[in-house]
Amino acid sequence: MVSPAKQVERFALAVPIEVRFKDIDAMGHVNNAVYFTYFENARIGYWKALGLSRPRGEVAYVLAHAECDYRSPATLEDDLVCHTRVASFGRSSFAFEYLLRDGQSGRTVAEGRTVQVVYDYAAKAVRPLDDGLKEAVERFEGRSIGRT
Repeated sequence: MVSPAKQVERFALAVPIEVRFKDIDAMGHVNNAVYFTYFENARIGYWKALGLSRPRGEVAYVLAHAECDYRSPATLEDDLVCHTRVASFGRSSFAFEYLLRDGQSGRTVAEGRTVQVVYDYAAKAVRPLDDGLKEAVERFEGRSIGRT
């Protein structure tokens, strides 16, 4: 098993996530659907950290797949941090991985993965992933990223 510190080291960026009152369900926990919004906020933070714009700027894509493994409940009192990284590249896609943790205790709240497909909105068609974008991501990540 990977230690919590080593697990976090794998991620290029940590984005603070504010738990809002409207995120909470009747049981006092963050509602399961809200986690995908937290992942989306982490993606936005990632592109900002790279100095790129989204969605119809330098990085135009559509979400093709999203998954989340819930590890422990989050509440209004938690200070969440979403660690994020690009995990792999495809011909016209790339995958993000997320590690959502409580910033105070280090407790893992959720882990997730999304697959994005590069999209030409004008042509309404999928297009290949740009080599320049791959290089920018690898520079930011400080590592070579595998292809799927």
